[in-house]
Amino acid sequence: MSKYVFEAKMEVRDYECDIEGIVNNANYLHYTEHTRHLFLKACGLSFAEMHEKGVDAVVARMNLQYKAPLRCDDVFISRLWLEKKGIKYIFHQDIFRAPDETLCFRGDIMLVCLVNGRLAESEDYDRAFAPYLE
Repeated sequence: MSKYVFEAKMEVRDYECDIEGIVNNANYLHYTEHTRHLFLKACGLSFAEMHEKGVDAVVARMNLQYKAPLRCDDVFISRLWLEKKGIKYIFHQDIFRAPDETLCFRGDIMLVCLVNGRLAESEDYDRAFAPYLE
């Protein structure tokens, strides 16, 4: 059984590729961030509205593994599942090339919340993520 709780389908744009014709490594971070923002929306939260409330989820640490390259016009699926350890949310994010389900990228992205500029728990995030945590 898959642990994934959310997925988003996207397509590689030509300007995201380097001279070798593969996606530049930094763009995978954009893909995973966009997936997390879409997940927030699906949970009923807005990243911008949370910021206006004084609650900012910020990346504290990343562990990244590049497995197989994506190329221009490739369609891919970005999937995630998450866990909470103390005040940290850990997003486990995998990117697969759509046609053959080849794993292209794996990342564990740890986020923490700043509430009014101070490291703290967020009741809004805890409530929104509760159905997806084991």
